[in-house]
Amino acid sequence: MELILKSNNEQSLAKIIALAKKLNVVIEKQGVDLDKSAKDSLKKRILKFKADTPSSFGDAAKWEREQRAERELPFS
Repeated sequence: MELILKSNNEQSLAKIIALAKKLNVVIEKQGVDLDKSAKDSLKKRILKFKADTPSSFGDAAKWEREQRAERELPFS
């Protein structure tokens, strides 16, 4: 029989593991990995993110144009 436990609470898992060891239960801890569909949906959600308000830093494209504008350089 196989039992899979998933939790974000490390303290609870530690207690369960300690109890399992006392009961001589074999414990295999595997790395946490999202399945492919969960990864894909998370990626799509991140790529579709749109902010509700403009950035507090202002317009990045406008700032870049101003920085690259033709002007007299100080070391000329």
